[in-house]
Amino acid sequence: MSKTLIIGASGQIGKMTTELLLQHEHNVIALVRNKNKLSDLNSVHLTIIEQDLESDFSDVVKDCEQVIFVAGSGGGTGADKTLLIDLWAATKAINFSKEHGVKHFIMVSSLGADDPDAIQSDLKPYLVAKHMADRYLINSGLSYTIVRPGALTNEAASMLISTTRPSDRSNAKISRENVAHVLFNIAQNQCNSSCIFEIFDGDSPIKAAVK
Repeated sequence: MSKTLIIGASGQIGKMTTELLLQHEHNVIALVRNKNKLSDLNSVHLTIIEQDLESDFSDVVKDCEQVIFVAGSGGGTGADKTLLIDLWAATKAINFSKEHGVKHFIMVSSLGADDPDAIQSDLKPYLVAKHMADRYLINSGLSYTIVRPGALTNEAASMLISTTRPSDRSNAKISRENVAHVLFNIAQNQCNSSCIFEIFDGDSPIKAAVK
């Protein structure tokens, strides 16, 4: 039976995506550092595996048809953890996915990862890590979807997005819940072709925007 591995399932977007997949009876393997963060989820379709991404997690990928990488070092860590999680753990996940024949890899990247030099901010190490992880996935030979959200907010899901970058940078934002619904739609449709797109809150229904 088809399984989806969510790497970083205890984060805000990761948990929302996990819940959406479980609601539709998808078999989910949730890879987390602290399983207590998913203690409120109870489903026969959920397997929780507690493991540090800095270790070897290749066995977790086995028998999974698709992988969603939504892990991140977090805003309170230094450049060392950004390198080890956002780049190195992502690279390992891609290698393990190739090794085990994963059909599709979904990467949550970031607005600005296409050209880190274009944005002068303290986020540059993060954007460089995301850029290199994206490039590694693109060159891996795996079928992939790379999703680059704008600035994240905690607004409720509008279920309406845009894949066109707003001319006004202050509008280049999207709710975490909308991002989760985008990831769910990609996973639900079991894509077998590769693409990259940015997402923002907008006016188009998610299903139409990401088909």
